[in-house]
Amino acid sequence: MNLLDSWTAGQDRVVRVGAAEAVLASLRNAIEGGKIPVGSRLDSEASLGQQFGVSRTMVREALRSCNALGLTATYTGKGTFVIADKVAQDLKLGKYSAQELLEARPHIEVPAAGLAAQRRSIEDVEALREVLNAMAEEEDLHQWVILNSEFHAMIARCSGNGVFTSMLSDIEDAMSKQSNTVNLVVDRRKESGTEHTAIFEAIERGSADDASRAMAEHLHGVECTLDAVLPGRKVPLSS
Repeated sequence: MNLLDSWTAGQDRVVRVGAAEAVLASLRNAIEGGKIPVGSRLDSEASLGQQFGVSRTMVREALRSCNALGLTATYTGKGTFVIADKVAQDLKLGKYSAQELLEARPHIEVPAAGLAAQRRSIEDVEALREVLNAMAEEEDLHQWVILNSEFHAMIARCSGNGVFTSMLSDIEDAMSKQSNTVNLVVDRRKESGTEHTAIFEAIERGSADDASRAMAEHLHGVECTLDAVLPGRKVPLSS
């Protein structure tokens, strides 16, 4: 008997739209509800894909987010094991954590947005507009995350400050992992689109103050969403 058989009986197979989100939600509910106990080894990606009726890619995406949430750990050659029955207080994002991103990004992206508004070229504005439009039309989360990373990286490049560009490049992987996990748990792509539009419009009209403010509001929105994803998150007194 497969590990999930005891609690998937009677459940509808996951549809393709939102497949990774649904797989993550099902796994998380089963782990937090004790149906998959701590110490259990999850079935293989192929087996989970068959049980949920989705591709291995969707399963892999969900498992990465389970790892980021601190519920599971994957060991090469051994598989994925349940290591906790509740979400961690911080996201594990490879090189950096979610809390580290929250503390650092305002010091990088807020001033970068302000400088971008002052220094952007017509070509920069059109390139940003193109990425923003592509994000609005993109339904696939993985591709949306890639475009999201490019949008933020482009703003840093538009600032004309190589330090900001290098810093964004250094944290890009962690930002992508965070965006992917957050949007699998609480889809905020619509809210992000509104916030990104405000940033873009401020840069387009050359308002450094508005661009900085819009970026700060966007980062605050991300933080509020993380609070919802990680209800036990402890905020340092210095923050």
